[in-house]
Amino acid sequence: MPRAIWSGAVSFGLVNVPIKLVSATSPKDIRFNQLHDVDGGRINQKRVCSVDGEEVDYNHIVKGYDLGGGRYVIIEPEELRSIDPEASRTIDIEEFVDLADIDPIYFDHTYYLVPEDRAVKPYVLLVEAMAGSGKVALGKFVLRSKQYLAALRPKDGVLVLSTMLFADEVIATGDLAVPTADSTKPSDRELSMAKQLVESLSAPFDPTKYRDDYRERVIELIEAKAEGAEIAQAPESAPAAPVVDLMAALEASLAAARAAKSDEGDGKGKRSRQQASA
Repeated sequence: MPRAIWSGAVSFGLVNVPIKLVSATSPKDIRFNQLHDVDGGRINQKRVCSVDGEEVDYNHIVKGYDLGGGRYVIIEPEELRSIDPEASRTIDIEEFVDLADIDPIYFDHTYYLVPEDRAVKPYVLLVEAMAGSGKVALGKFVLRSKQYLAALRPKDGVLVLSTMLFADEVIATGDLAVPTADSTKPSDRELSMAKQLVESLSAPFDPTKYRDDYRERVIELIEAKAEGAEIAQAPESAPAAPVVDLMAALEASLAAARAAKSDEGDGKGKRSRQQASA
């Protein structure tokens, strides 16, 4: 099991459920080191003062908030500690809401909550009660001196916690420069064709269908170069041509989607017949 990064309790009315917080995701980022192109040495980052150009020891570095115009407010560590949120080690459920009412834009990081040995029964009780209601629990908790809003929901018998952004951290769509003039509205025929295209491309969500092709190609590139292979320079792809005739583009897209779905169906039918005859 992944290592617990936080332990505490979920407070559900007068019921406390001791739990551990573990990561629910494992990003597969490929990280590169910065090297000197002459001798391959690792590049070290130094903390240098922009005024005198001298390297600064960590003990002489303070936190400053930029007010603009070159003015900073210096904040001492003790001052920050004096207003730290109370690390209560409790996730207090404040209310239950419908999952459909939460826009996905608010979700940040996701974790699993696993019960302590002595708390299996109340944990299962909370999971089953939430699963039966179709509700998501909202509450706040403190992790690494930062307060988070969190959504708790059941998944396959396990409680999932997603940290959330607060309302003032989400940019309103009204702040975007999106044209809304009548001239930009699609015609009824264009809208009907677009809906048909959406329907043709619709399928049940299966996350295993999607792979990080770019990451896999980077790994292949690294392995090939490690073995001494010469890598040919790929030609630059031509920029996508702008859509001139929207209706023609929709019709072509719809035809291609239907052909792909037909080919997929034929392939499944052929495999089924082969399995039946085997």
